Amino acid sequence: MFKKILIIRFSSIGDIVLTTPVIRCLRSQLNAEVHYLTKPAFADIALSNPFISKVITLSDQIESTIAMLKEENYDHILDLHHNLRSARIKLALKRPSTSFSKLNFEKWLIVNFKINRLPQKHIMDRYFETVERLGCRNDQKGLDFYIPPEKHVHVTNQFGDEFSVYAAIVIGAAHETKCMTADQISELCRKLSMPVVLLGGKKEFSKANLIMDQLKSQHVRNACGQFDIFESASILSQSSAIITHDTGMMHIAAALKKPQIVVWGNTIPEFGMTPYYGSENVVWHSFEILGLKCRPCSKLGYEKCPKDHFKCMLDHDLDSIVQSAKSILKN
Repeated sequence: MFKKILIIRFSSIGDIVLTTPVIRCLRSQLNAEVHYLTKPAFADIALSNPFISKVITLSDQIESTIAMLKEENYDHILDLHHNLRSARIKLALKRPSTSFSKLNFEKWLIVNFKINRLPQKHIMDRYFETVERLGCRNDQKGLDFYIPPEKHVHVTNQFGDEFSVYAAIVIGAAHETKCMTADQISELCRKLSMPVVLLGGKKEFSKANLIMDQLKSQHVRNACGQFDIFESASILSQSSAIITHDTGMMHIAAALKKPQIVVWGNTIPEFGMTPYYGSENVVWHSFEILGLKCRPCSKLGYEKCPKDHFKCMLDHDLDSIVQSAKSILKN
């Protein structure tokens, strides 16, 4: 009987969103009290989740975090981060635990030698294999992302009446080698021939301004760095077409059951982190440059192409991406 379970996932946005089906199923199927340990920067995402009873943030002084966790006397620890820091916490708590395999060796093989030993499974299926022995099963309802009512953005009030129908383009990601260039995004906006909202964080603000300067269009809005993650998700939820990279907003779009177009750069879908909708039949289109000997060059990404050609992104056919966006709009 698991009365109280601690889930460890320190970061990042997308990875935390990907843990939400496990949280929901542990709570609904085992009736367990679920606590969640994460970094302070991501605590709000966990706090908004009604299936989480308590959120604990990781302190710079890890011993103080451990002391706080010891008071909870957990029945089980579910380590979905599985690194040295989470191992230290588990060792200190001395409670039964289950850890998720991140397949670091398999990822190293495909990055360095292009030998593919990765399982043909979504990370969600692998998460549920991890919790299977706890008696928890995938309910196939997909991801969760909860937008507080006060974070709802009235898009037409914010951007103008012409934005009753618009495309959202997520222009950034954690690493530049996952992202289309400003020139590519500008060209996409021209070819879409509809209102566009550019989404991203503060670090994408200058890139978005460069796009705006190139376009000089009244039908494109720069929302980068001006809205928090919940407000950005609200804008995403009201869009008619979404173009994104391999990033946290891709997973938020999936949680919101939105059709989307994913443009891949140096990372690959085989890593198992594609949009996940559970049993719901939601359309999403994938664009990647196949046949490059250098791809994937990393399991995460770089600030610039290690080969200096960036073919994994620059070789994309923008017309095909636009046609996919228009097919989503048509449906």
